[in-house]
Amino acid sequence: MQDSSPPPRRRTRLLPTLVGRLALAVLLGLLILSGLVWGGAIAVPNHLNPFTPLRVADEVNWLTRIKVARLERSGPQCLAVLTNSDVAFRPVPESRGGEGCSLQNAVEVREASRALSRSFTASCPLAVAWAMFDEHVLGPAARRHLGQDVARVVHVGTYACRNINHRSDGRRSEHATANAIDIAGFVLTDGREVTLERDWNGKDAPRAAFLRALRDGACEIFDVVLSPAYNEAHRDHFHFDMGAYRACR
Repeated sequence: MQDSSPPPRRRTRLLPTLVGRLALAVLLGLLILSGLVWGGAIAVPNHLNPFTPLRVADEVNWLTRIKVARLERSGPQCLAVLTNSDVAFRPVPESRGGEGCSLQNAVEVREASRALSRSFTASCPLAVAWAMFDEHVLGPAARRHLGQDVARVVHVGTYACRNINHRSDGRRSEHATANAIDIAGFVLTDGREVTLERDWNGKDAPRAAFLRALRDGACEIFDVVLSPAYNEAHRDHFHFDMGAYRACR
């Protein structure tokens, strides 16, 4: 008697076909949704919209670093973001220092939401990242852990034509293009000073918690964040930069 049932392999072909059709439908749906969002037919808050430019007032989320990175390719847009923020700045003319030490798309930052120990030169994306950190991380962390705000930030420099860790050889530091800033401490509104050297591993628990909250918050904005937990060379300062690497230590 001849078996009239269909061959088994004919059934097994149905599953890949259905999966492929489902994947295509999902892809088409995402493309249509993206088009509606990009065209403005669907209203999405700016901080959740990947197609809109960054605003310093936007809530920090997973899109923040992506949007800041885009500013590296657009000097005018970066300046526009700074103009619509609390940052007091002026553009810095392009210049070429030593090898690998040129200044492009840079600004002089005089202050942000809080005063600075002195003005600093920074790449425009670094200045935007600093403005985001100043507004969304620094103030809230101080109020949460110390019960007051930060009045002034003490930094120890941005632009320096040198290699990493001041070595005689090796690759250039992000400081060589003003794409990094080192922070040593903070002056509170009551005049007391919190420093990385004394308070990171100090006996004052709220101060230590405050500094760790700054480290964690900075990692959501800057590309590289190095703290005293990283190595001895950073025992007395935070290093924040907008370089090509990613680190949160």
